[in-house]
Amino acid sequence: MAMVDGKVALVTGAASGIGAACAETLAREGAKVMASDVDDAGGAALVGRIKAAGGEASFLHQDVTDEARWPEVIAEIDKRYGRLDIVVANAGIGVSALSIADMTMADWRRQTAINIDGVFLTVKHGLPAIRRGQHGGSVIMLSSVAGLRGSPTLAGYSATKGAVRLFAKSIAMECAANGDNIRVNSVHPGIIDTPIWTKIPLSAGSGRNAPIDPHELARVGAPLGRAGTPQEIANGVLFLASDLATYITGAELVIDGGMTAGSAVRRM
Repeated sequence: MAMVDGKVALVTGAASGIGAACAETLAREGAKVMASDVDDAGGAALVGRIKAAGGEASFLHQDVTDEARWPEVIAEIDKRYGRLDIVVANAGIGVSALSIADMTMADWRRQTAINIDGVFLTVKHGLPAIRRGQHGGSVIMLSSVAGLRGSPTLAGYSATKGAVRLFAKSIAMECAANGDNIRVNSVHPGIIDTPIWTKIPLSAGSGRNAPIDPHELARVGAPLGRAGTPQEIANGVLFLASDLATYITGAELVIDGGMTAGSAVRRM
């Protein structure tokens, strides 16, 4: 039997990278998926792939920071699928600054709006939808290893991902106190081979991207010596969404090739 057969999932930031892998994996394992993103072309392509593989999915254009859009998204999920069981708060961006003194207030606010406010709104509007079903569910928030340790060029990003980490724990305790059988956990990817690395802009109005090679970065920074794949993160999300994880809440699933465990000198 598929691991999330019959469940309905919402995945934000689903048009590419980790979000797309999560949406495709949940659909492959039996869930009906509502994918949302600001990237309409990527969202349409995602739904096309899911349907071609025999899964069920829909796409909605959504800026997760726009609260007025949230009731419309939830209403559409109710209309199409009649329930909500799984929420994957994945939408996020990264902004790099060589020094925090170089980061503009505009970049700081844009990053926190998507990475913190967007997750807050996802939970604010998604959680009641799960509760209405009275059958429990799973909320999964995408944080990062940057939410577990500092980074000299990603201080603002680390601040947002650290906030997501503790927000997840607090909502886990809220749900536990309510006895509503909703589990809440955070996932902390390490260096993953996704398009985000070519999209991280330098702050201070530089007008250019800071190209980063995730494979080279992982070769020297991850004990396993390679970058992870979006599918490896999606596998963890699938586990937390499934009934295999019914006694896991308020936890951190770290998927980072050993980065936060320590350092290892490879012998080969």
